[in-house]
Amino acid sequence: MLIIFLGPPGAGKGTQAKIFLERAGIVQISTGDILRAAVAKGSPLGTQAKGFMDKGELVPDSVVIGIIEERIQEEDCKKGFVLDGFPRTLEQARALDEILLKLHLHLDHVVNFEVPDEELVERLLGRAQQEGRSDDNPESIKNRLQIFKDKTQPLIQYYAEKKKLRPIDGLGSMAEIADRVKAVVGI
Repeated sequence: MLIIFLGPPGAGKGTQAKIFLERAGIVQISTGDILRAAVAKGSPLGTQAKGFMDKGELVPDSVVIGIIEERIQEEDCKKGFVLDGFPRTLEQARALDEILLKLHLHLDHVVNFEVPDEELVERLLGRAQQEGRSDDNPESIKNRLQIFKDKTQPLIQYYAEKKKLRPIDGLGSMAEIADRVKAVVGI
């Protein structure tokens, strides 16, 4: 099973992916986690990505797409995976389509977590305090939400046209939201 978790920063994609993975027995591929690990290691890619991430900007497609293509070919992805935080642009979505076609893989669902902006800001500021993340500050949050609206929101239409979009109300308890995901995905 191949699934994309789509939604703005702070919508709960990562949290719900972890819950879903336990049920489905597949792996999560989080571009944010992959990029933060590279930053923490101080690798050349991490250093390059850090400059964009600290400003709340998207890391260039060429970097992210290459990481994804390599990752989904690893052994633990054979049973399936959830993409969390990718694709974020139409260009990335089209590149993912090409990668999946080349690898003879099929996208099953795109779960879109819908959460009002006010709630997103509150969640992200809370996460910043708990996790000490430099990319969760008021200025970068505002920038990231605007980038989502400008670049990522067109994906909603893109996947709706492909009959893959599964909208989810992202408000409520973690368990309530997880039950909504389970209902639309069937696991």
